[in-house]
Amino acid sequence: MAVIPVPERLLHPMEFPRKLLMGPGPANAPPRVLAAGALPLLGHLHPEFVQIMDDCKSGIQYAFQTENPVTLAISGTGHAAMEAACCNLVEAGDVVLVLCAGIWGHRFADMVDRHDGVVKKLNKPAGETFSLSDIEQGLRAHNPKLLFVTHGESSSTTLQSLEGIGKLCHKFGCLVVVDSVAALGGVPLLQDAWELDVVYTGGQKVLSCPPGASPISFGPAAMKKVKSRKTKIRSFYLDINELANYWGCDGQPRRYHHTGPISNIYTLREALSILAEETLAKCWERHAKCAALLHDGLRQLGLELFVKNPECRLPTVTGIVVPPGVDWKKVADNAMAKYRVEISGGLGATAGKIWRVGLLGYNAEPENVKSVLSALKEGITLQKKSHL
Repeated sequence: MAVIPVPERLLHPMEFPRKLLMGPGPANAPPRVLAAGALPLLGHLHPEFVQIMDDCKSGIQYAFQTENPVTLAISGTGHAAMEAACCNLVEAGDVVLVLCAGIWGHRFADMVDRHDGVVKKLNKPAGETFSLSDIEQGLRAHNPKLLFVTHGESSSTTLQSLEGIGKLCHKFGCLVVVDSVAALGGVPLLQDAWELDVVYTGGQKVLSCPPGASPISFGPAAMKKVKSRKTKIRSFYLDINELANYWGCDGQPRRYHHTGPISNIYTLREALSILAEETLAKCWERHAKCAALLHDGLRQLGLELFVKNPECRLPTVTGIVVPPGVDWKKVADNAMAKYRVEISGGLGATAGKIWRVGLLGYNAEPENVKSVLSALKEGITLQKKSHL
């Protein structure tokens, strides 16, 4: 006899309020992507599903601008892709240089430590980025085997230039891992041309599909490091050798490794199809135009952008300085309660100091920019009136 009673909430339908998700992610998904998630399930090794996986692989290669054979989607969110990069490349005692200008560098450093790597950090205040000179000094000082860099630091809303980093690292015999979760698709990224050994992103950002399938690509030098490991990869689930076989990347018959997130792969395939139809160049341009429109509107409201250097501003996530005497959360709460518009606060070092507005994929449209500006203006005005 069952002892635990039936949960009362499960006897009622779920609630689905329509919200405009203008934070740093997830973004709203296009109707086509949502519809793809409702398609009938297939077996995870059925030939029809294998073809969908192959379509995703070619779409990721296009999005990353890479010919790497080992290109696939990790079954998990962006954190799983980050963990995959770490556990496959880091062995005990390996020195890893981590560029920290927000929480994502610190998060990767934590993972390196858990895999018994030796963490060396280069730190910058939130809102700043690293020069090639900064990086070269770190490479000379620490002689690392691996360097980690965040392309789009969503916590501090910075865009880190990647050009030259791969070539510089390779000069010092160092591999480079790029976290482009908050940037990929919204700004240029050329994995092969820029000599980036491992790149990963998340599905729920610019690609605008549900979180759960995260694109990643390992270049030849990274795979050479994996193949020459002295110790076994600690995670079976994230072992890139096993995943490469399951995704048909190694030229061998596919073996069962795990049950892929079938519906998530459907939605990723549809999101990559939408990107291919728009083209990368037009997608980059659309995000740049919407960011410029948002920045201009913020200036007209008398608000200050958090990142001072225009070249270092992340188009997909904008940081806005909270004015003195204004409660950021009350403004965000008013936007959600009255307009169902999500505006996020800061994260890590920026918590309580900024708002973060996302212009991600499907949401990067002028009308959505206008909605955010209106919600900010009203929320700030209400607080000023309440202080009179």
